[in-house]
Amino acid sequence: MGEITISGSIQKVDELANSLQVCLDSGAKKVLIPCTSFVDFATVPAELMSAFQLIPYQSAEDAVFKALGVE
Repeated sequence: MGEITISGSIQKVDELANSLQVCLDSGAKKVLIPCTSFVDFATVPAELMSAFQLIPYQSAEDAVFKALGVE
């Protein structure tokens, strides 16, 4: 989730709660979330947050490594 620009900057997820609900409805178990979106966690219901393994990332490279399971 989130957006990575051509210059490499990370943008937070718009409407985090709605986006996570779509992920839940689609059957997702793990969700990659940019660290910049952590400030919006207060707007997400606890039941929705606990439905996933949330994986934070800080850069495009970090997101790719975590998505592939490479440490």
